[in-house]
Amino acid sequence: MAEHHFHLKANWPGLRNDIGNIEVGNLVTKISIPSEMDGPGVGTNPDEMLLGAAATCYIITLAAMMERSHLEKEQLSMESEGIVDVTRGIFTYKKIIHRPEIVLKSNATDKDVQLAQKLAEKAEGSCMISRAIQGNVKMELHATIKVASN
Repeated sequence: MAEHHFHLKANWPGLRNDIGNIEVGNLVTKISIPSEMDGPGVGTNPDEMLLGAAATCYIITLAAMMERSHLEKEQLSMESEGIVDVTRGIFTYKKIIHRPEIVLKSNATDKDVQLAQKLAEKAEGSCMISRAIQGNVKMELHATIKVASN
């Protein structure tokens, strides 16, 4: 069994509304509480980072599945949304919605379109971040499959 280890360094010099920083691999950034939660809104925050982890894991997994299936694409892009619920002062990451758009090559068949839809759905359950948060954060998928025009 192979294990991969990832290490993060964090520095938080002050109190709640101060600005810290993190370093993990190639990611070096400032962190703070988002302005929507009455923080300074500098750099990134845990809410954006969880959304980013889920989105990047999903889109990379989907691209890999498409490659293994020999499903050629013109473009693969995505918008994702994270929803945090605040009830009685308790913050809960409620839901992540992925909206991938797959544009297949102009010679794609109906079978290719069906395969793209199937892979878009399967990638969600295959992504390790989605599996890690399963049961705690609801995941929703709204995939758009298109065929490029000639």
